[in-house]
Amino acid sequence: MDGAYLPSFNKDFYHLAYNFKKEFIILGSVHSLKELNIKKFQAVKFFFLSSLFKKNNNYLGIYKFKFFENFAKKKLVALGGINQKNIKKLNLLNIHGYAGISFFSKKKGPS
Repeated sequence: MDGAYLPSFNKDFYHLAYNFKKEFIILGSVHSLKELNIKKFQAVKFFFLSSLFKKNNNYLGIYKFKFFENFAKKKLVALGGINQKNIKKLNLLNIHGYAGISFFSKKKGPS
């Protein structure tokens, strides 16, 4: 399966002028409703919605994430701050998947 990733700062529509294979998937990350609407116009099929648990400027939390679910009407992938303590909270959300660098990176023991 082929695809492309459009980061949240990419607001171009040039890719829509091309013909893609049937199974070509466009992924995009969003942090706000404005970016969500832009990504819908960019024909994005999967939204990486961040940051779910990580406490930063675009931190959502579960309630704001649920609010985004209503507007997305597409498949969502949760990002940001997912760890062993809060992974069970993902069952409360209607997500297609989740991703996290620190959660999946292997911890090294003392040398």
